[in-house]
Amino acid sequence: MKTTQSLFVWLTAFFLLGLIGCARNPVTGKRQLVLMSEAQEISMGKQSDPEIVAFFGLYEDPELQQFITEKGLEMAAISHRPNLAYEFKIVDSPVINAFAVPGGFVYFTRGIMAHFNNEAEFAGVLGHEIGHITARHSVIQQRNAMLSQLGVIAGVILIPELGEFIEPLSQGVQVALLGFGRDAERQSDKLGVEYSSKVGYDAKEMAGFFQTLERQQQAAGGESIPDFLSTHPSPEERNVKVAELAEEWKQKLNLSDPEINRSSYLQLIDGLILGEDPKQGFVENNFFYHPVLKFFYPIPQDWNVQNSPQQVQMAPKSGDAAMILSLANGASPKEAAESLLTQYKLEAVESKAETINGLPAHLLVADQKQENGTIRVVAALISYGGNMYNLMGISELSKFAVHQNTFMTTIRAFKELTEAEKLNRKPDVVRIKTIPRAMKLQEALKHFNMPEQRFEELALLNGMLLDDPLESGTLIKVVGK
Repeated sequence: MKTTQSLFVWLTAFFLLGLIGCARNPVTGKRQLVLMSEAQEISMGKQSDPEIVAFFGLYEDPELQQFITEKGLEMAAISHRPNLAYEFKIVDSPVINAFAVPGGFVYFTRGIMAHFNNEAEFAGVLGHEIGHITARHSVIQQRNAMLSQLGVIAGVILIPELGEFIEPLSQGVQVALLGFGRDAERQSDKLGVEYSSKVGYDAKEMAGFFQTLERQQQAAGGESIPDFLSTHPSPEERNVKVAELAEEWKQKLNLSDPEINRSSYLQLIDGLILGEDPKQGFVENNFFYHPVLKFFYPIPQDWNVQNSPQQVQMAPKSGDAAMILSLANGASPKEAAESLLTQYKLEAVESKAETINGLPAHLLVADQKQENGTIRVVAALISYGGNMYNLMGISELSKFAVHQNTFMTTIRAFKELTEAEKLNRKPDVVRIKTIPRAMKLQEALKHFNMPEQRFEELALLNGMLLDDPLESGTLIKVVGK
């Protein structure tokens, strides 16, 4: 009986792989093993898209949105999979990144849009991301690896027992941020050159943009960079190869004067928000401020902070504790505390009404029994401004005493924000200026009264070096309000 069942299962699996798994790659034309049909791929994209939009939020700029949609659809039409229903969106994140999910969904952060210096740079990255879709890289990656859900806060990997309390990335967001291997990135570079050349752009500009991002990473001390950089060959190798491919496609297509369109692109992004948007909350001098919801509280010393629409998360570099601020359910602080006990299957150790800086609250200390030990949670459920907030600290019971004072200091310092300067904080925005005469970039930044401590940042933003000479009438980016 076992032998018959095993043979049946094996034959069934073989049959299904024949129907679904042995698909022909649209780019290479070769057959390859994948575990997802095109219909399933499109379904994954449609499911992922609202999750990605909810996680990041959309950046509202109709003119810029129209630009990426028009360019995206033009490029998709000449790609290897023109029949997909492509969508192109700008998400409200300061991170310099672009990503795609299966089925035709491509996303650019406002951070990367601010760092492009011409249409050709944008077109190269656009082609690169469309290439991930046309070559089915996300689908192939699904074959090679299962998505894991770790508790991670701004680069800090928490001990596994704390992961349950961290707002998990939805599957759609995980798919969007899935990294690719070097071979896939090389192939997408080739496709980026091909596609951007076919719609008339100078593909060499893509290599220059990646070089700027490499400088950005070095300036940030080696912090995380976009997936399309992190797993790719060295910038030197990449720039040489992209330049070679760009020249080949120029000759194939007889492109004598490919488009770059620097001035038109810079004028398009005048006023684009640069960096963190204060209205979403911001950290300054070890305090987290939220000017829209009008509260603030301290960040424990040397803890990492991660702000998302769902939670504000904090953790020490040791990863053995965490603090989380989120909205809670309940008509009163006590009711919210009871809901929290049910949500995380906690056993109350202490539960009492409190007043925190004049705000009605309920303080809860509770344990969660796990196979490998006990997790202790201290939570303050605070009613303020029509919302119910849950500010909680979490650690293993054996480490709770070490972190208890930090937890309570932060919890008891949650206050109403009344400082006008914080409430009225405006974001930095990109401003486009025309230099009045021939000068170097550094002189131009001085001319427009930019603070000297931001010169290197602005050189990177412009994709230039400070001693680069500029002709009269050149447009450059500066920062304004």
